[in-house]
Amino acid sequence: MNDTQIMDALTRATAIRKGHFQLTSGRHSDTYVQCARILEDPQLTTELAQQMVARLPDDSFDLVVAPAVGGIIIGFAVAQTLGVPFLFTERQEGVMVLRRGFEIPPAARVLIVEDVVTTGGSVQEVVDLVQAAEARVAAVATVIDRGGDRAFDADYYPLLAMQVDSWLPSECAACQAGLPLDSPGSRRLG
Repeated sequence: MNDTQIMDALTRATAIRKGHFQLTSGRHSDTYVQCARILEDPQLTTELAQQMVARLPDDSFDLVVAPAVGGIIIGFAVAQTLGVPFLFTERQEGVMVLRRGFEIPPAARVLIVEDVVTTGGSVQEVVDLVQAAEARVAAVATVIDRGGDRAFDADYYPLLAMQVDSWLPSECAACQAGLPLDSPGSRRLG
Protein backbone atom coordinates (compact mmCIF):
# COMPACT_ATOMS: atom_id res chain seq x y z
CA MET A 1 0.00 0.00 0.00
CA ASN A 2 1.25 3.45 -0.80
CA ASP A 3 0.35 6.69 1.00
CA THR A 4 -2.55 7.40 -1.37
CA GLN A 5 -4.05 3.94 -0.77
CA ILE A 6 -3.72 4.36 2.98
CA MET A 7 -5.39 7.78 2.83
CA ASP A 8 -8.15 6.30 0.63
CA ALA A 9 -8.71 3.56 3.24
CA LEU A 10 -8.97 6.21 5.99
CA THR A 11 -11.46 8.18 3.92
CA ARG A 12 -13.60 5.12 3.03
CA ALA A 13 -13.75 4.13 6.68
CA THR A 14 -14.74 7.69 7.70
CA ALA A 15 -11.71 7.70 9.98
CA ILE A 16 -10.97 11.39 9.37
CA ARG A 17 -13.39 13.67 11.19
CA LYS A 18 -13.77 17.45 11.15
CA GLY A 19 -14.92 19.53 14.12
CA HIS A 20 -13.49 20.71 17.44
CA PHE A 21 -11.53 17.97 19.22
CA GLN A 22 -9.48 17.51 22.35
CA LEU A 23 -6.65 15.11 21.54
CA THR A 24 -5.15 12.61 23.97
CA SER A 25 -2.21 15.01 24.30
CA GLY A 26 -4.57 17.68 25.64
CA ARG A 27 -4.13 19.83 22.54
CA HIS A 28 -7.10 20.87 20.39
CA SER A 29 -7.57 20.32 16.65
CA ASP A 30 -10.17 20.75 13.93
CA THR A 31 -9.28 17.30 12.55
CA TYR A 32 -9.41 13.95 14.33
CA VAL A 33 -8.05 10.69 12.95
CA GLN A 34 -9.96 7.73 14.41
CA CYS A 35 -7.74 4.78 13.43
CA ALA A 36 -10.16 2.41 15.14
CA ARG A 37 -12.41 2.86 12.11
CA ILE A 38 -9.85 1.30 9.74
CA LEU A 39 -8.86 -1.30 12.33
CA GLU A 40 -12.45 -2.60 12.30
CA ASP A 41 -11.47 -4.46 9.12
CA PRO A 42 -9.24 -7.46 9.98
CA GLN A 43 -7.94 -7.83 6.41
CA LEU A 44 -7.03 -4.15 6.16
CA THR A 45 -5.45 -4.27 9.62
CA THR A 46 -3.31 -7.21 8.51
CA GLU A 47 -2.27 -5.34 5.35
CA LEU A 48 -1.37 -2.22 7.37
CA ALA A 49 0.67 -4.32 9.82
CA GLN A 50 2.52 -5.99 6.94
CA GLN A 51 3.27 -2.58 5.43
CA MET A 52 4.52 -1.27 8.78
CA VAL A 53 6.90 -4.22 9.11
CA ALA A 54 8.05 -3.92 5.48
CA ARG A 55 9.02 -0.28 6.06
CA LEU A 56 11.17 -1.02 9.11
CA PRO A 57 14.92 -1.15 8.38
CA ASP A 58 15.16 -4.44 10.27
CA ASP A 59 12.70 -6.88 11.77
CA SER A 60 14.75 -8.53 14.50
CA PHE A 61 12.59 -7.67 17.49
CA ASP A 62 11.96 -9.82 20.54
CA LEU A 63 8.70 -8.21 21.56
CA VAL A 64 6.04 -5.71 20.48
CA VAL A 65 4.58 -3.40 23.14
CA ALA A 66 1.65 -1.05 22.55
CA PRO A 67 -0.18 1.44 24.74
CA ALA A 68 -3.85 0.72 25.40
CA VAL A 69 -6.31 1.43 23.93
CA GLY A 70 -5.38 2.72 20.50
CA GLY A 71 -2.29 0.61 19.95
CA ILE A 72 -3.69 -2.78 20.95
CA ILE A 73 -5.20 -3.94 17.65
CA ILE A 74 -2.43 -2.73 15.35
CA GLY A 75 0.24 -3.76 17.87
CA PHE A 76 -1.12 -7.30 17.95
CA ALA A 77 -1.26 -7.42 14.13
CA VAL A 78 2.36 -6.21 13.85
CA ALA A 79 3.50 -8.78 16.45
CA GLN A 80 1.66 -11.48 14.52
CA THR A 81 3.36 -10.38 11.30
CA LEU A 82 6.76 -10.46 13.02
CA GLY A 83 6.04 -13.73 14.82
CA VAL A 84 6.96 -12.33 18.23
CA PRO A 85 5.09 -11.96 21.54
CA PHE A 86 2.84 -8.97 22.16
CA LEU A 87 1.84 -7.12 25.29
CA PHE A 88 0.18 -3.85 26.07
CA THR A 89 0.40 -1.18 28.73
CA GLU A 90 -2.54 0.44 30.49
CA ARG A 91 -3.24 3.43 32.64
CA GLN A 92 -3.81 2.83 36.30
CA GLU A 93 -4.80 5.96 38.22
CA GLY A 94 -3.44 8.04 35.34
CA VAL A 95 -0.05 6.30 35.18
CA MET A 96 1.07 4.00 32.35
CA VAL A 97 1.84 0.55 33.77
CA LEU A 98 2.21 -3.10 32.87
CA ARG A 99 -0.63 -5.19 34.30
CA ARG A 100 -2.08 -8.67 33.79
CA GLY A 101 1.23 -10.32 34.67
CA PHE A 102 2.98 -8.81 31.63
CA GLU A 103 6.75 -8.50 31.92
CA ILE A 104 9.32 -7.07 29.54
CA PRO A 105 12.43 -9.28 29.59
CA PRO A 106 15.68 -7.46 30.34
CA ALA A 107 17.78 -6.85 27.20
CA ALA A 108 14.79 -7.49 24.88
CA ARG A 109 14.74 -5.55 21.59
CA VAL A 110 11.31 -3.91 21.73
CA LEU A 111 9.21 -2.42 18.95
CA ILE A 112 6.63 0.03 20.30
CA VAL A 113 3.52 0.26 18.12
CA GLU A 114 0.83 2.95 18.35
CA ASP A 115 -2.08 3.93 16.13
CA VAL A 116 -1.74 7.75 16.02
CA VAL A 117 0.99 10.04 17.37
CA THR A 118 0.50 13.76 17.89
CA THR A 119 3.03 14.60 20.62
CA GLY A 120 4.07 11.05 21.43
CA GLY A 121 3.41 11.44 25.15
CA SER A 122 1.88 7.97 25.49
CA VAL A 123 4.73 6.47 23.48
CA GLN A 124 7.26 8.15 25.78
CA GLU A 125 5.50 6.61 28.77
CA VAL A 126 5.91 3.17 27.15
CA VAL A 127 9.55 3.97 26.36
CA ASP A 128 10.04 4.71 30.07
CA LEU A 129 8.52 1.33 31.03
CA VAL A 130 10.72 -0.51 28.53
CA GLN A 131 13.84 1.22 29.80
CA ALA A 132 12.85 0.61 33.44
CA ALA A 133 12.75 -3.12 32.58
CA GLU A 134 16.33 -2.76 31.28
CA ALA A 135 15.16 -3.60 27.76
CA ARG A 136 15.95 -1.64 24.60
CA VAL A 137 13.52 0.39 22.49
CA ALA A 138 14.69 -0.64 19.03
CA ALA A 139 12.06 1.44 17.18
CA VAL A 140 8.61 3.02 17.27
CA ALA A 141 6.09 2.38 14.48
CA THR A 142 2.69 4.02 14.03
CA VAL A 143 -0.11 4.04 11.52
CA ILE A 144 -0.39 7.85 11.51
CA ASP A 145 2.01 10.62 12.46
CA ARG A 146 -0.03 13.81 12.91
CA GLY A 147 3.14 15.92 12.72
CA GLY A 148 4.78 18.22 15.20
CA ASP A 149 7.35 17.84 17.93
CA ARG A 150 7.54 14.41 19.55
CA ALA A 151 8.16 13.60 23.21
CA PHE A 152 10.29 10.55 22.35
CA ASP A 153 13.56 10.30 20.45
CA ALA A 154 13.61 6.62 19.42
CA ASP A 155 13.93 5.67 15.75
CA TYR A 156 10.49 6.39 14.33
CA TYR A 157 8.65 4.80 11.38
CA PRO A 158 5.13 6.10 10.72
CA LEU A 159 3.16 4.42 7.97
CA LEU A 160 1.57 7.72 6.94
CA ALA A 161 2.51 11.28 7.89
CA MET A 162 -0.28 13.84 7.93
CA GLN A 163 0.21 17.49 8.72
CA VAL A 164 -2.72 18.23 11.02
CA ASP A 165 -2.60 21.40 13.07
CA SER A 166 -3.23 21.35 16.81
CA TRP A 167 -3.23 24.07 19.44
CA LEU A 168 -3.01 24.58 23.14
CA PRO A 169 -6.54 25.13 24.48
CA SER A 170 -5.64 28.76 25.26
CA GLU A 171 -4.78 29.29 21.57
CA CYS A 172 -7.80 27.45 20.10
CA ALA A 173 -10.05 29.63 17.92
CA ALA A 174 -12.92 27.12 18.22
CA CYS A 175 -12.80 27.44 22.03
CA GLN A 176 -12.77 31.21 21.74
CA ALA A 177 -15.84 30.96 19.47
CA GLY A 178 -17.60 28.79 22.07
CA LEU A 179 -17.88 25.70 19.84
CA PRO A 180 -18.59 22.43 21.66
CA LEU A 181 -15.54 20.26 22.33
CA ASP A 182 -15.45 16.55 21.47
CA SER A 183 -12.92 14.29 23.24
CA PRO A 184 -13.08 10.99 21.31
CA GLY A 185 -9.63 9.67 22.33
CA SER A 186 -8.92 6.75 24.61
CA ARG A 187 -7.89 9.02 27.48
CA ARG A 188 -10.41 11.64 28.51
CA LEU A 189 -8.75 14.70 29.95
CA GLY A 190 -11.80 16.31 31.49
